[in-house]
Amino acid sequence: MSPRQTSQSKPAAKAAPAMAATRSTARSPVATADAPDLTAQPLDRLILAELPPRALIAPNFRAYELTRSDLACRRNIANDFESEVHLRAAVHLARQVLQPVRDALGSFTPNSVYRSQALERALKNKPATWLSTSQHARGEACDIEIVGMPTLELATWARDHLADFDQIICECYDPRQGPNSGWVHISLKLPGSGPNRRQCLSYVVDPGSGRLAYVSGLQASA
Repeated sequence: MSPRQTSQSKPAAKAAPAMAATRSTARSPVATADAPDLTAQPLDRLILAELPPRALIAPNFRAYELTRSDLACRRNIANDFESEVHLRAAVHLARQVLQPVRDALGSFTPNSVYRSQALERALKNKPATWLSTSQHARGEACDIEIVGMPTLELATWARDHLADFDQIICECYDPRQGPNSGWVHISLKLPGSGPNRRQCLSYVVDPGSGRLAYVSGLQASA
């Protein structure tokens, strides 16, 4: 539940949805000495100090994709995992959310997964003493878009097809801006940290006030 990192904007042109099936069958990345295949590594055996950035942590996702942020790079903000707990949460999310989405809908790069407290403060223009409660700051959330797939349709697909989730939020979707406006926030708790709520929300414009507001369900307006 957070603003989009403005540096991670949509492509100028979008491919037809029919192409997703072709991309989803593309060959998986190949493991190398500097990019070991850890896709079968149990979560409790993942160690920060032993994790190369290009390590495969899911069949089609590498470790660095869980912390990448153009905003952090531009502002020289550290966005490394704070602990093994955050790393394991993000890897669990990649395996149980990002990979199933990729398998079904085609190749994509998540807008945002883990965000450090420093990056959260910069993104949301908060003071140095502020602490974010966002699941992004625990490695438990991702923001995603799929080229050529309407945002509300993506959120609905995730609700109907993911094995489990904590929250799915259709964020900043505005039909006036086109079917691909906004993005989909999906969170999943680390095993052992409590039950997932399977909650669906939308963060959309309230016609009465003209401001963004959270409402129950996946919909285009408050």
